[in-house]
Amino acid sequence: MTKTVPQGAAMLLDFIREAEVGSKGRASYDVIYGHNQGKLTKPLTEMTIAEVIRAQKGWARAHGSSAAGGYQFMRATLTGLLKEVPGLRGEQRFDPALQDRLALHLLNRRGFAGFVSGEISPVEFARRLAMEWASLPVLAESQGDRQRIRRGQSYYAGDGLNRALVRPEKLEAVLGAVLVAREAEADRVGEEAALVVPARPRKPVSRSGRFWTWLLTAGGTLVTALKELNLVALDWRVQLAILAVIVGFAVYAISSMPAVRDALGLTR
Repeated sequence: MTKTVPQGAAMLLDFIREAEVGSKGRASYDVIYGHNQGKLTKPLTEMTIAEVIRAQKGWARAHGSSAAGGYQFMRATLTGLLKEVPGLRGEQRFDPALQDRLALHLLNRRGFAGFVSGEISPVEFARRLAMEWASLPVLAESQGDRQRIRRGQSYYAGDGLNRALVRPEKLEAVLGAVLVAREAEADRVGEEAALVVPARPRKPVSRSGRFWTWLLTAGGTLVTALKELNLVALDWRVQLAILAVIVGFAVYAISSMPAVRDALGLTR
């Protein structure tokens, strides 16, 4: 499964692929209807989308269905996706990553976002999934494609070709697990967001009020000391000691400011 597929969606797509072709390993992406992939001249995942669509016309006549790949894409479905999915081109290879991407698109088209948000009930979402993938059962009695169908039947029951291949209880369990995975993912994202502490913007030293206050105070103190204490009359060593104390105090006060420490790259 492609790593970019959300966990809940990946879980459901793995289940769908296994229901459709009987396995969910790498080989599942090369399957065509009736497991006739051994008759192909090259593996399905090495073909382009355009090549698959051209070949599907013959598969429908020879095998009874054009279903191809891990999600059993019908020819009409692939043709429609070429027009619907942005950036999808016929020359792209029909590899596992692309099949996952297209299946996720189908999942979203059937209301996956509404299901995980609680807007669509599990019964309704299962009915929509059954309309897309014939191997999946409906979870309640409803109108099918051809007839009234019971819980556990394929939406296409009665067409002589399709039937549900998994029990409804199993689909219900998977849908429940998808909701749990979605809640866990939402909780994890919320916890990670709560741990993010916004970086405190650095204030230029020149715009710091404390910087200028202490600078002017230190300067004023120095001038006052020169005038009031008549330092010039004292011994030169005493003058230097007094000046060193005043300057040292001013430097300490100014350097203790956050703006100055940030500018100097000092840890707090």
